[in-house]
Amino acid sequence: MQIGLPKEIKDQEFRVGLTPNSVQALCSGGHQVVVEAGAGAGAGFSDQDYVQAGAKLVSDGAIAWAQQMVVKVKEPQPSEYQYFRQDLILFTYLHLAAERQLTEALVASGATAIAYETVATPDGKLPLLTPMSIIAGRLSVQFGARYLERQQGGRGVLLGGIPGVAPGRVVILGGGVVGTEAARIAVGMGAQVQILDVNVERLAYLETLFGSRVELRYSTAATIAEVVPQADLLIGAVLIPGRRAPILVNRDLVAKMRPGSVIIDVAVDQGGCIETLHPTSHSHPTYVEAGVVHFGVPNMPGATPWTATQALNNSTLPYVLTLANQGLGALATDAALAQGLNVADYQIVHPAVRAVFPDVAPQQTLNVVNAALN
Repeated sequence: MQIGLPKEIKDQEFRVGLTPNSVQALCSGGHQVVVEAGAGAGAGFSDQDYVQAGAKLVSDGAIAWAQQMVVKVKEPQPSEYQYFRQDLILFTYLHLAAERQLTEALVASGATAIAYETVATPDGKLPLLTPMSIIAGRLSVQFGARYLERQQGGRGVLLGGIPGVAPGRVVILGGGVVGTEAARIAVGMGAQVQILDVNVERLAYLETLFGSRVELRYSTAATIAEVVPQADLLIGAVLIPGRRAPILVNRDLVAKMRPGSVIIDVAVDQGGCIETLHPTSHSHPTYVEAGVVHFGVPNMPGATPWTATQALNNSTLPYVLTLANQGLGALATDAALAQGLNVADYQIVHPAVRAVFPDVAPQQTLNVVNAALN
């Protein structure tokens, strides 16, 4: 199979879809990999690394996009919609529930789009989302600690406190992978930590991890209303695979938080669970609303591309190899990969995405690509 590796163009996205080691594995299997020059530079991989791995280097990203399968990290940007076509297999993070324009463009093109974030094993695990969730969870507290600094617009709270001064309070909505990793870092910093979740079994598991170092609360509207105003750092860590995140914290509740508190919503790429938070970028990561610092960067792991790219490839490479070896036939033989199929044959395939966009049909999307480019 001919596989394209274009350079990521999302703001300050330095990760890359394939490492040189992954390229070598594909080329050793008889596949051809076309790499856009500079694709791996932000993650620490030179063009020469890819050439030595067996790749063909091209200067024009359009050539990488012209291959049978394109492997990326982040969802295509509007300027890339022009490359969609009926015989394209696209394998990347998509987060379509929060991206109507992208969804419409993919449907209109007839491309086959497989999303990392909905690849799911029979036991419900999300193997291609988990490594980035671990990184995003850990980074959320690092970023939160930074933006609590007075010079960054925060309250001037040191999360760990010092003897004689209380530590900062971190409230985490959701006890999944992101929430667990956020708590791990926050506890390590010495903060007071609360995790809210609706899954009692998950809360019991978290108790085995953290013991009394973390306060574990069953999540209800009343509990959220009780703890959010006291948070120095509020972290949204809610995930419903393929669907928009539910709004758990409304505008009125945000207004009750203390000035200079910080909100970081890791679920922002799925719509976010805090009403006042909207996507930002690494170039302009924060804004202030109701006196509260809001951080909504949807590609947080892009801040640590050396670590994140390798972690992602460790998980994606087996699936990339399966697709390269079997083509779309892999969807019939690999149940986990089949769960990743979001769009194919001019229609939305994934039921969660279809539920979000029941009105998206091919005849309604024919002009989407042109509109995105204008």
